[in-house]
Amino acid sequence: MNEKRNEKKRWTEKDIGSQRDKNVVVTGTGGLGYEAAMSLAGAGARVILAGRNAEKGAKAVHGIKIKYPNAKIEYQRLDLADLSSIEDFSKILLSKWDRLDVLINNAGVMATPERLVTKDNFELQLGTNYLGPSALTARLLPLLRTARQARVVTVSSMAHHSGKIHFEDLQLEPSYTPDVAYAQSKLACLMFALELHKRSASAGWGIRSMAVHPGGVATDLMDNGPGKTFFTRLIYHTLQTPSEGTRASLLAATSPDAKSGSFYGPTGLLEIWGEPKLTKPAAQAFDAQASATLWDMSCDLVKLNFA
Repeated sequence: MNEKRNEKKRWTEKDIGSQRDKNVVVTGTGGLGYEAAMSLAGAGARVILAGRNAEKGAKAVHGIKIKYPNAKIEYQRLDLADLSSIEDFSKILLSKWDRLDVLINNAGVMATPERLVTKDNFELQLGTNYLGPSALTARLLPLLRTARQARVVTVSSMAHHSGKIHFEDLQLEPSYTPDVAYAQSKLACLMFALELHKRSASAGWGIRSMAVHPGGVATDLMDNGPGKTFFTRLIYHTLQTPSEGTRASLLAATSPDAKSGSFYGPTGLLEIWGEPKLTKPAAQAFDAQASATLWDMSCDLVKLNFA
């Protein structure tokens, strides 16, 4: 009986209420970002879909307007691997809007076979998946603080379980391996979300910060990572669709019951599939000293201070 009662309470996309008059930024124009923007624009929010490829962004906006002709959706260029692009995007947003209700830090890269660097000479996965989104959040803090209980949703990954922050070699210069770099970047995302929650509560910023992971999703991220091996070809068609994978992000962005400082992921086997639920991060995500150290190091690297 209790199990049936709990199943009835399980959150689904049908539980997204009206998002009318909400100002939302979603990073990433394909896959999970596209689906999140589609759902939020369809619920009435004003959405800016941000990404580095203008052609892909225009195509995404067109696709959303086909389904929702009255959607308030637009594309803005943003390259999270370029701090100057983040600054330019933030200036545009500060001139357009007086508040930001929801920021979904979704865009990312996965397991690039060779060690590449961003424009600012950060290891590409750390820079794009973590340092870029943290810099963007800092730049947009004035708009987030102006909103009433703004939400910052940061997308992590199941890979954070194997992650470690390599403080002695954060950029993995002599010791790069694709999976280690990816796991570090996604653990950093999770630690950032939890630390932002603590600092917002302490400083009275009024921001709810949550981390999510999508589970296993068949997106371009897999295609653009280490390449399609026999194994990835084998599992590709067993994974969730991007629409299914974005459910945890949508819960965190819209549900009145979503708790700041929490982590949401799928309900199914090994958290690969299913509707979203509150889930437990790996133990290393709760290391308060490491989180504070990473926060300070990151502010130094991107030359920004949340205060």
